[in-house]
Amino acid sequence: MFFALSKILQYLYSPLIWIVILFILSISIKKEKVKKGLRITVFVMLLIFSNPLIINVCLSSWEQERTPETELAECYDYGIVLTGMIFYDTENDKIEFGQSTDRILEAVRLYYTGRIEKIFISGGSGLLLDQTHKESQLLKDYLTSINVPEEDIIIETESRNTHENAVEAAKVLRPTESSNTYLLITSASHFRRAAKCFENEGFAFDSYPVDYCSRKLGANPETWLIPAPSAFATWNMLIHEIAGYVMYDWSGYF
Repeated sequence: MFFALSKILQYLYSPLIWIVILFILSISIKKEKVKKGLRITVFVMLLIFSNPLIINVCLSSWEQERTPETELAECYDYGIVLTGMIFYDTENDKIEFGQSTDRILEAVRLYYTGRIEKIFISGGSGLLLDQTHKESQLLKDYLTSINVPEEDIIIETESRNTHENAVEAAKVLRPTESSNTYLLITSASHFRRAAKCFENEGFAFDSYPVDYCSRKLGANPETWLIPAPSAFATWNMLIHEIAGYVMYDWSGYF
């Protein structure tokens, strides 16, 4: 029930949808005073949510701080990678990588540099209606195709969200019953929620956030003043993460 509800509510996280709704209301409402107020609100919201400086400041304050590799242990038994980075192209029978690809790229790099002994990939299908293609299995198949040894890739294919990632990972790795060491690898904007969920399932881990979206803006006014259409997509992601954190807290997931 929670999974289905979260998928439905995600469409309400978009500031662009809010703006469209308000604009439609400003057209349909007859009272001029209200109409004018709504149009001013729409204009102000467009300025705020398209401004790259505002979203960058908000995002950088939310993202988990970077962990320098010099602060990591020499080697971990498992690097835990959370899925949410690929799409399955049914027409061409292949996977396509999305925004959060740094998660698996960094895991592979850490594996080949000897920082992690094994790669644990957590995640099934995050789609509401189609549970056919399990993302962790698809990623395992991809990694073995580029010569990562199959015996060093462990997966779980049942989880559909971050809470279930932690629950299902705990069933396989049994962190409270072993002395294994873990490195948690996921996107910086997703790390707060992921860390809380894994801590709640008994994991003691070091953090390795990746896939940073915040940037250092240059002195050129174009980088922080000119409206950027891409800012809307970044707001969608940030609001989704903040809302997810709050909903998980309310639901007792951590």
